[in-house]
Amino acid sequence: MKIGLSSNALKHSGGLERYAMDLVRGFAGMGIRPAFFARRFDRSVPESRLVEAHRINVSFLPGKLRDGWFSWRLRQARRAAGVDVLIGCNRVDSSEIAICGGTHLGFLRASGRPQRSSDSWQIALERRQYERAQVIVAHSELMHSELRELYGVADAKIRVLYPPVDGARFTPVDSAQRAALRHKFGFADHEIVLLFPSSSHERKGLPLIEAALRDTTLPVVLAVAGRPPERTSERVRYVGYIKEIEEAYRAADFTILASKYEPFGLVGVESVMCGTPVIFPSSIGCCDAIADHAKFVFAPGDVAGLRATIERAVQQRLADPTRMSPESTRHAVLYDTRVAGHVEELLTLATGIARRQ
Repeated sequence: MKIGLSSNALKHSGGLERYAMDLVRGFAGMGIRPAFFARRFDRSVPESRLVEAHRINVSFLPGKLRDGWFSWRLRQARRAAGVDVLIGCNRVDSSEIAICGGTHLGFLRASGRPQRSSDSWQIALERRQYERAQVIVAHSELMHSELRELYGVADAKIRVLYPPVDGARFTPVDSAQRAALRHKFGFADHEIVLLFPSSSHERKGLPLIEAALRDTTLPVVLAVAGRPPERTSERVRYVGYIKEIEEAYRAADFTILASKYEPFGLVGVESVMCGTPVIFPSSIGCCDAIADHAKFVFAPGDVAGLRATIERAVQQRLADPTRMSPESTRHAVLYDTRVAGHVEELLTLATGIARRQ
């Protein structure tokens, strides 16, 4: 059985591109070299040497036409490569296993943005992908619900598999190492640090967080990591783009987001694996995968609710400054985060599909 993977790119990035790279490493660990179909390949990353690379050029087209062209060209490319089972990590209509890390209809509903003609093209391609796939892997219960409610997918066709996380990278550190990291980022001992990792501040809810922190007397600092915010203050600090984001998780007291729409949110799982609880709206998909003792949840878009949740979390931290214990950190995530375990489940699905063909 020859496995194929499709993704927008093979490179360091976020979302499903990062997930596709995890799959490459997982399959390599099982001795499998998949065919990999993408628009771009970063030849400097080690994963590029673990795949049979097939580039589908879309650069000559306007941006809004590229998804459809890629999907059309992929049908022929996978046949030529002799792929038996294709795992689609982007919008393509010829994958036997479709990975659902977000839906366009769900995004539009959550954001309240009216549908444009370009949106309808993306939605039509999604519908074809879900109709033609034999199995749809939903990355959260939220995606499971959206597939059924918004796309009419039969429940029997959906399998919920939370995405993997690198357990060797995202781990807690002892108090001495944490103190050194806080000093590195310029955090004072008395400050309660809320880490806000983001490259899209409006979508991740920075205005709501700023509103919730306005006029607070608590010793709270919002540390923005990623893209610079429009303005900083004594309360809002920019700590730069941090490639080793695990260091920022370990230095902070909490990780915070207020996203209107977050299909899963790996940030949350990464944070609690480093021993740092999260303050998240219930609209973030990973909330279902995080234990109660490691999260503080508020209603999405509710500034008063967020303010009360921050106050509750901070008061709890001030009353008990010790972070989550190593034992509780191990139980903070409610699923197997190993890349190997995730890929084993995908391979089981692929094997079943290949036998039925």
